[in-house]
Amino acid sequence: MSDAFIVVAEARADEGKGASRRLRRLEGKIPAVIYGGDQPAQSLTLIRKDFEHMLENEACFSSILEVQVGGDKYSAIIKDIQRHPAKGFPMHADFLRVRMDQVIKVNVPLHFVNEEQCAGVKLGGGMIQKQATDIEVQCLPKDLPEYIEVDMLAVELGQIVHLSDISLPAGVTSTALELGEDHDLAIASIIAPRGTKEAAGDEAADDGSAEEDAAESDDTGADG
Repeated sequence: MSDAFIVVAEARADEGKGASRRLRRLEGKIPAVIYGGDQPAQSLTLIRKDFEHMLENEACFSSILEVQVGGDKYSAIIKDIQRHPAKGFPMHADFLRVRMDQVIKVNVPLHFVNEEQCAGVKLGGGMIQKQATDIEVQCLPKDLPEYIEVDMLAVELGQIVHLSDISLPAGVTSTALELGEDHDLAIASIIAPRGTKEAAGDEAADDGSAEEDAAESDDTGADG
C-alpha cells in the first residue's frame, strides 16, 4: 500500500441541488458523503482543487485514505465519483469507511509490463490488445495493492492472458474467480496485425462462419 492519502473535509448541513450548485460555483468546493463502518452517513464538502490534485495520482483509487472531518479521522476508500459529463471534473464523491479487520472489495488498476519485449510482439510481429484495465479484488485493507502487474514477456502470438494467469499478492483474491472457472475473463491477447496471413486467416474463418449461418437461415426459411 502507498503512503497515506489525506482528504480534508468539512461537515455539511445544507443539502439539496441548490446548495450543491452554490458550493461548486461560488465556493470552489464539491459535495461528498462518507458512509459505512456501522456509522451513519455524513454529508461533507471538499475543496475541489485539492481533491482534483489527489485524483491525478492513480494510486488513490486503490488505497486506504484518511478522511479528516473536524477532529475525527476515518479510514476509507473512494467508492464512487460523479463527474461533469462534458468537462470531466468531479462533481460529487462517495467514500466508504473501512475497518482494518474486515475484507473489502476494490477495483485495482492493471499495469502491463514488458510490452515491448513481449514474445508475440518482438518475435511474432503481433499487437497487444487489452480487454481490461483493472480488476476487482477482495482483501484486508492492509493487503490492498496499489496496482497489479501483468507480465507480457512470454506471451506469444495468438495467446490470451486470463485472470487466472495473473499473480496476485498474498492475501488478495479475484472476486470474479471466486465465482468459478466460467468467470476466468480475458485480460489481454496478442493479435496479428491486419493484412498478415494470420489476420487474413482469422477473417476468412469468420466469413466462412457467417456464410454457413446464412445458408442455415435460408434452409430454415425454405422448410417453412
